[in-house]
Amino acid sequence: MSDPEQPYILMRQDDNGNRYVVARYATREEAQRAADVFEARGHKQLYWVEGPT
Repeated sequence: MSDPEQPYILMRQDDNGNRYVVARYATREEAQRAADVFEARGHKQLYWVEGPT
């Protein structure tokens, strides 16, 4: 599932602890902006960005 052109992954964890890939992004900033949009909607799910450091 690795994509060198889209190395940053937006992840979501639901209320039951299940984790899902939401989307992939070229930059950490893009991925974090998307995570912020999802979190601002008020859902109970947890969103975070994974990728190279």
